[in-house]
Amino acid sequence: MSGKLRVVDVVEKLINDFIKDKEFELVDVEFVKEGQYRYLRVYMDKDGGISLDDCKLVSNYLSEKLDSLDPIEENYFLEVSSPGIERPLKKDKDFIKYKGELIQVKLYRPLDGQKLYEGILEGIKNDEVIMKIDDEKVIKIPRDKIATAKLVFKFE
Repeated sequence: MSGKLRVVDVVEKLINDFIKDKEFELVDVEFVKEGQYRYLRVYMDKDGGISLDDCKLVSNYLSEKLDSLDPIEENYFLEVSSPGIERPLKKDKDFIKYKGELIQVKLYRPLDGQKLYEGILEGIKNDEVIMKIDDEKVIKIPRDKIATAKLVFKFE
């Protein structure tokens, strides 16, 4: 198991323990290197949106726990924030909750000659994401072929 995966797993467990009796939802955890720096990014949400105070609460808790456990050897920056309007779709419940919304799916390898699809999310069934593209065509994309999926915000 890589150090990167281990860090993400540890952080997810810590956060899930913390939020189990709260209204928060853990959307995603990333541990990435950008330039010379490492970032531990935690994306949280809740109905009505997550506030700065909510982010601070999670950040303070996580900082304290990570300082005592010390699972990360190198220096890093901790960022706790909202997933934003183009939030990632990771879990089955995301694909159910955002049915009818415009999404973008990037694939690991081309499917029918394409690696990028944009369309209306129709749902998830049998581990396949169902999308309507071009107002008519419905496609089913197996979850294990999806690199990333996210909501798309269009300015009108």
